[in-house]
Amino acid sequence: MSTVEQNNVVEETGIEILPVAGRIGAEIRGVKLSADLDPGQAAAIREALLKYKVIFFRGQNHLDDAGQESLAGLFGAPVAHPTVPIKQGTDYLLELNSAHGGRADSWHTDVSFVDAYPQASILRSIVVPESGGDTVWANTAAAYEHLPEHLRHFVDGLWAVHSNEYDYAAQKSDIPEESARHYREVFTSTKYETEHPLVRVHPETGERTLLLGHFAKKIIGLSSADSANLITLLQNHIIRPENTVRWRWSAGDVVIWDNRATQHYAVNDYGDQQRIVRRVTVDGDVPVSIDGRKSVTRAGAPSHPSQSAANHIEAAS
Repeated sequence: MSTVEQNNVVEETGIEILPVAGRIGAEIRGVKLSADLDPGQAAAIREALLKYKVIFFRGQNHLDDAGQESLAGLFGAPVAHPTVPIKQGTDYLLELNSAHGGRADSWHTDVSFVDAYPQASILRSIVVPESGGDTVWANTAAAYEHLPEHLRHFVDGLWAVHSNEYDYAAQKSDIPEESARHYREVFTSTKYETEHPLVRVHPETGERTLLLGHFAKKIIGLSSADSANLITLLQNHIIRPENTVRWRWSAGDVVIWDNRATQHYAVNDYGDQQRIVRRVTVDGDVPVSIDGRKSVTRAGAPSHPSQSAANHIEAAS
């Protein structure tokens, strides 16, 4: 955003948008988040989210669980996690508490194992360790844009299977096996498996984004070895430092990200200190590939049951 554009936003809405890193992330100041935001502020925030992929708000201590859920309604319809129970007394809120294994230290796009996975996530910090516990986001649109041209052409037509069979938040060596087993059983109480294009077209910006992360299990049509090698190559490209932004939390911070154009990683470097964050997600849309085909559910109920069988991509045996 140019200086002139920045000045216009401040003048028209009273909010200030400050880029945090070169390719992703902006801090927004001068706004008190709520479901009753001024329409001009709400529009500016939405525009910033699409432009910067992840936006940061300091000091939103006035928000409680109900306020966070109401805030999500500005971006779309809130939706609960498909398998993990919501926090008691809420309608959609998922709590990640480090004391109970909630350490999502693996690169992922939220809930990409379903077809219409969330378009956005809103995360609020409750308890922050004295040191450590940052979160890092990666811009998957910038990652695609900066692939070598011949590699872009190669991946444009590929599809991958995403599954919740392995839980990103419970594969830890520092929690009791009984707790880890219980969490895995909850997370995979219903097995989901979905075929997504490796490159999806963003429905609002038209950008092409790489759709991978922890839940991507295999690229269709490749051998297991070739699939693993290509996923590793592309994943390492996505999380190159220049595609990322890192946030040091304070209690009361709120972060909103475009889940269709990012991955994120919660850094597990805070030992036995406690860290609690609460997340609300906003219902998404079924990804569309460059050639117009939609993602297809292979196991578990589709989020959008009307998807046509004509969209199905046969998996290689």
